[in-house]
Amino acid sequence: MFSIIQAAGWPIWPLILCSVVALALVIERLFNLRQSVVAPPRLLDEVLGLMRQQLPSAEVLAKLEANSVLGGVLAAGIRAVAGNPHLGEDELRQAFENAGRRAVHGLERYLNTLGTIATAAPLLGLLGTVVGMIEIFGSQAPSGSAGSNPQLLAHGISVALYNTAFGLIIAIPALMFYRWFRGRVDEFQLGLELAAAQMLPQLMRFAVRGRPVGG
Repeated sequence: MFSIIQAAGWPIWPLILCSVVALALVIERLFNLRQSVVAPPRLLDEVLGLMRQQLPSAEVLAKLEANSVLGGVLAAGIRAVAGNPHLGEDELRQAFENAGRRAVHGLERYLNTLGTIATAAPLLGLLGTVVGMIEIFGSQAPSGSAGSNPQLLAHGISVALYNTAFGLIIAIPALMFYRWFRGRVDEFQLGLELAAAQMLPQLMRFAVRGRPVGG
């Protein structure tokens, strides 16, 4: 492997860097886009059960916010009602939307970088191939000695193509993971929106009770 890297020349080093970064991003996103980290399945039902009689305490809200991304969104809506009992439905909806935007922004973390690597890796591989071909033909004698040793020329061309092959090896899985992560984020975003929509009328029960008579 080291001999291939050495033969491919300096253009392969940016590709190696891209491969290391892409692998790190894939591992990080696999860990942080798990269902248990973003939206535990039973969390919404548990929160609704706690709100049957009264709003959760500040201690419970802190634990809810630290529980998951969904917990943070739900906690933001509860805090909005607790902080302003006269909160209107539009204002509460806006609080949920703001919390949801922050949550989705966090879910999309590093995805642009991964997508850039998936796009740039084949181009870097092609650049390495072009540089290698230029060096191969530039090293041939003006007298045309390359024709007398076609095996040497064929070997040089195969070495130059290592860059393109390595670029594709990086780009294909990076693109697949990028598209899969995008689908996961879209799925989680829909789940957050549905949870907020289900939570809103339950919270409005407490906001309505806090409204002044005739207000």
